[in-house]
Amino acid sequence: MATSTAGTAAGTAAGTSAPRPMRADARRNYERLLTEARAVFAEHGTDASLEEIARRSGVGIGTLYRHFPNRHAMMSAVFQEALADLLERSRALAGAEQPCGALVEWLRALIAHAGEYRGLARALMSASAEKGSALAACSVPLRAAGERLLARAQESGAVRTDVSIGDLMQLTNAIALAAEESPEDGQLADRLLTLTLRGLKTDPTAVPSA
Repeated sequence: MATSTAGTAAGTAAGTSAPRPMRADARRNYERLLTEARAVFAEHGTDASLEEIARRSGVGIGTLYRHFPNRHAMMSAVFQEALADLLERSRALAGAEQPCGALVEWLRALIAHAGEYRGLARALMSASAEKGSALAACSVPLRAAGERLLARAQESGAVRTDVSIGDLMQLTNAIALAAEESPEDGQLADRLLTLTLRGLKTDPTAVPSA
Protein backbone atom coordinates (compact mmCIF):
# COMPACT_ATOMS: atom_id res chain seq x y z
CA MET A 1 0.00 0.00 0.00
CA ALA A 2 3.02 2.26 -0.11
CA THR A 3 2.51 4.70 -2.94
CA SER A 4 4.47 7.20 -4.97
CA THR A 5 3.56 9.76 -2.33
CA ALA A 6 5.71 8.01 0.26
CA GLY A 7 7.97 11.03 0.39
CA THR A 8 5.20 13.07 1.97
CA ALA A 9 3.02 10.38 3.51
CA ALA A 10 4.61 10.48 6.94
CA GLY A 11 3.32 13.98 7.52
CA THR A 12 -0.09 13.02 6.18
CA ALA A 13 -0.31 9.96 8.43
CA ALA A 14 0.58 12.09 11.41
CA GLY A 15 -2.28 14.43 10.56
CA THR A 16 -0.14 17.46 9.77
CA SER A 17 -1.14 19.97 7.11
CA ALA A 18 2.33 20.57 5.65
CA PRO A 19 4.16 17.25 5.11
CA ARG A 20 7.85 17.47 4.33
CA PRO A 21 9.59 15.49 1.57
CA MET A 22 11.76 12.72 3.01
CA ARG A 23 15.39 11.95 2.34
CA ALA A 24 16.06 8.72 0.46
CA ASP A 25 17.13 6.82 3.59
CA ALA A 26 14.12 8.07 5.54
CA ARG A 27 11.84 7.05 2.67
CA ARG A 28 13.32 3.54 2.68
CA ASN A 29 12.74 3.27 6.43
CA TYR A 30 9.17 4.52 6.01
CA GLU A 31 8.39 1.98 3.29
CA ARG A 32 9.97 -0.89 5.27
CA LEU A 33 7.92 0.07 8.31
CA LEU A 34 4.70 0.07 6.27
CA THR A 35 5.53 -3.29 4.71
CA GLU A 36 6.21 -4.88 8.07
CA ALA A 37 3.23 -3.19 9.70
CA ARG A 38 0.92 -4.81 7.14
CA ALA A 39 2.47 -8.21 7.79
CA VAL A 40 2.40 -7.88 11.59
CA PHE A 41 -1.16 -6.53 11.63
CA ALA A 42 -2.25 -9.42 9.41
CA GLU A 43 -0.59 -11.94 11.74
CA HIS A 44 -1.44 -10.45 15.13
CA GLY A 45 -4.12 -7.80 14.60
CA THR A 46 -3.94 -4.04 14.90
CA ASP A 47 -2.98 -4.27 18.60
CA ALA A 48 0.31 -5.91 17.62
CA SER A 49 3.56 -4.69 19.14
CA LEU A 50 4.99 -1.58 17.49
CA GLU A 51 8.38 -2.69 18.82
CA GLU A 52 8.03 -5.88 16.79
CA ILE A 53 7.28 -3.85 13.66
CA ALA A 54 10.38 -1.74 14.26
CA ARG A 55 12.50 -4.83 14.88
CA ARG A 56 11.34 -6.54 11.70
CA SER A 57 12.01 -3.33 9.78
CA GLY A 58 15.59 -3.17 11.06
CA VAL A 59 15.12 0.21 12.75
CA GLY A 60 14.84 1.45 16.31
CA ILE A 61 11.54 2.29 17.95
CA GLY A 62 12.54 5.96 17.88
CA THR A 63 12.68 5.84 14.08
CA LEU A 64 9.20 4.30 13.99
CA TYR A 65 7.81 7.08 16.17
CA ARG A 66 9.46 9.76 14.05
CA HIS A 67 7.44 8.51 11.08
CA PHE A 68 4.33 7.46 13.02
CA PRO A 69 3.84 9.30 16.33
CA ASN A 70 1.20 6.82 17.50
CA ARG A 71 -0.57 3.59 16.53
CA HIS A 72 -3.44 5.37 14.79
CA ALA A 73 -1.00 7.26 12.57
CA MET A 74 0.56 3.98 11.47
CA MET A 75 -2.83 2.36 10.90
CA SER A 76 -3.95 5.37 8.85
CA ALA A 77 -0.92 5.00 6.57
CA VAL A 78 -1.35 1.23 6.24
CA PHE A 79 -4.99 1.57 5.18
CA GLN A 80 -4.56 4.36 2.61
CA GLU A 81 -4.95 1.97 -0.33
CA ALA A 82 -8.09 0.44 1.14
CA LEU A 83 -9.43 3.95 1.70
CA ALA A 84 -8.75 4.84 -1.94
CA ASP A 85 -10.57 1.67 -3.05
CA LEU A 86 -13.62 2.51 -0.94
CA LEU A 87 -13.74 6.04 -2.33
CA GLU A 88 -13.44 4.74 -5.88
CA ARG A 89 -16.24 2.25 -5.18
CA SER A 90 -18.46 5.08 -3.94
CA ARG A 91 -17.82 7.07 -7.13
CA ALA A 92 -18.66 4.05 -9.27
CA LEU A 93 -21.92 3.58 -7.36
CA ALA A 94 -22.90 7.26 -7.41
CA GLY A 95 -24.93 6.92 -10.61
CA ALA A 96 -26.37 3.46 -9.96
CA GLU A 97 -29.91 2.87 -11.16
CA GLN A 98 -30.97 1.62 -7.72
CA PRO A 99 -29.71 4.16 -5.11
CA CYS A 100 -30.65 1.97 -2.14
CA GLY A 101 -28.90 -1.04 -3.64
CA ALA A 102 -25.83 1.11 -4.23
CA LEU A 103 -25.82 2.17 -0.58
CA VAL A 104 -26.12 -1.44 0.56
CA GLU A 105 -23.24 -2.53 -1.66
CA TRP A 106 -21.05 0.22 -0.24
CA LEU A 107 -21.97 -0.65 3.34
CA ARG A 108 -20.95 -4.25 2.65
CA ALA A 109 -17.61 -2.96 1.37
CA LEU A 110 -17.16 -0.96 4.59
CA ILE A 111 -17.86 -4.04 6.68
CA ALA A 112 -15.35 -6.08 4.66
CA HIS A 113 -12.72 -3.37 5.16
CA ALA A 114 -13.34 -3.10 8.91
CA GLY A 115 -13.05 -6.87 9.22
CA GLU A 116 -9.82 -7.15 7.23
CA TYR A 117 -7.56 -7.05 10.30
CA ARG A 118 -8.38 -8.25 13.80
CA GLY A 119 -8.95 -5.22 16.02
CA LEU A 120 -9.53 -2.76 13.18
CA ALA A 121 -13.30 -2.53 13.69
CA ARG A 122 -12.85 -1.74 17.39
CA ALA A 123 -10.15 0.85 16.57
CA LEU A 124 -12.40 2.53 13.99
CA MET A 125 -15.24 2.72 16.49
CA SER A 126 -13.05 4.29 19.17
CA ALA A 127 -11.39 6.66 16.67
CA SER A 128 -14.74 8.21 15.82
CA ALA A 129 -14.65 9.88 19.26
CA GLU A 130 -11.05 11.09 18.81
CA LYS A 131 -11.48 13.88 16.32
CA GLY A 132 -7.78 14.75 16.20
CA SER A 133 -6.44 11.27 15.48
CA ALA A 134 -5.04 10.27 12.09
CA LEU A 135 -7.39 7.28 11.94
CA ALA A 136 -10.41 9.51 12.57
CA ALA A 137 -9.19 11.80 9.78
CA CYS A 138 -9.38 8.83 7.38
CA SER A 139 -13.12 8.65 8.00
CA VAL A 140 -13.73 12.23 6.80
CA PRO A 141 -13.67 11.46 3.03
CA LEU A 142 -15.49 8.18 3.69
CA ARG A 143 -18.28 10.02 5.51
CA ALA A 144 -18.59 12.49 2.62
CA ALA A 145 -18.75 9.64 0.10
CA GLY A 146 -21.29 7.76 2.19
CA GLU A 147 -23.41 10.87 2.70
CA ARG A 148 -23.81 11.21 -1.07
CA LEU A 149 -24.94 7.61 -1.46
CA LEU A 150 -27.26 7.89 1.55
CA ALA A 151 -28.78 11.13 0.24
CA ARG A 152 -29.63 9.49 -3.08
CA ALA A 153 -31.24 6.54 -1.29
CA GLN A 154 -33.25 8.92 0.90
CA GLU A 155 -34.29 11.04 -2.08
CA SER A 156 -35.54 7.89 -3.80
CA GLY A 157 -37.84 7.31 -0.83
CA ALA A 158 -36.26 3.97 0.08
CA VAL A 159 -34.42 5.02 3.25
CA ARG A 160 -35.74 7.01 6.20
CA THR A 161 -34.72 10.65 6.25
CA ASP A 162 -33.67 10.57 9.93
CA VAL A 163 -30.78 8.16 9.22
CA SER A 164 -27.29 9.70 9.33
CA ILE A 165 -24.07 8.49 7.73
CA GLY A 166 -22.35 8.65 11.12
CA ASP A 167 -24.84 6.14 12.51
CA LEU A 168 -24.39 3.90 9.50
CA MET A 169 -20.60 3.88 9.78
CA GLN A 170 -20.78 3.04 13.47
CA LEU A 171 -23.22 0.25 12.68
CA THR A 172 -20.95 -1.22 9.99
CA ASN A 173 -18.01 -1.20 12.41
CA ALA A 174 -20.15 -2.85 15.08
CA ILE A 175 -21.24 -5.54 12.61
CA ALA A 176 -17.63 -6.16 11.60
CA LEU A 177 -16.64 -6.43 15.27
CA ALA A 178 -19.45 -8.90 15.99
CA ALA A 179 -18.38 -11.02 13.01
CA GLU A 180 -14.75 -10.90 14.19
CA GLU A 181 -15.75 -12.20 17.61
CA SER A 182 -17.79 -15.06 16.08
CA PRO A 183 -15.54 -16.32 13.28
CA GLU A 184 -17.30 -19.69 13.22
CA ASP A 185 -20.45 -18.01 11.85
CA GLY A 186 -19.54 -16.96 8.31
CA GLN A 187 -22.99 -15.47 7.64
CA LEU A 188 -23.29 -13.34 10.77
CA ALA A 189 -22.25 -10.04 9.17
CA ASP A 190 -24.73 -10.42 6.33
CA ARG A 191 -27.58 -11.32 8.69
CA LEU A 192 -26.85 -8.35 10.93
CA LEU A 193 -26.68 -6.01 7.94
CA THR A 194 -30.03 -7.32 6.72
CA LEU A 195 -31.58 -6.67 10.14
CA THR A 196 -30.07 -3.18 10.14
CA LEU A 197 -31.47 -2.42 6.71
CA ARG A 198 -34.95 -3.35 7.83
CA GLY A 199 -34.73 -0.56 10.37
CA LEU A 200 -33.44 1.92 7.80
CA LYS A 201 -36.03 1.43 5.10
CA THR A 202 -39.24 3.38 4.81
CA ASP A 203 -40.85 0.02 4.00
CA PRO A 204 -39.33 -2.35 6.60
CA THR A 205 -40.71 -5.45 4.85
CA ALA A 206 -38.46 -4.93 1.80
CA VAL A 207 -34.68 -5.24 2.02
CA PRO A 208 -32.64 -4.48 -1.12
CA SER A 209 -29.85 -6.73 -2.34
CA ALA A 210 -26.60 -5.27 -3.65
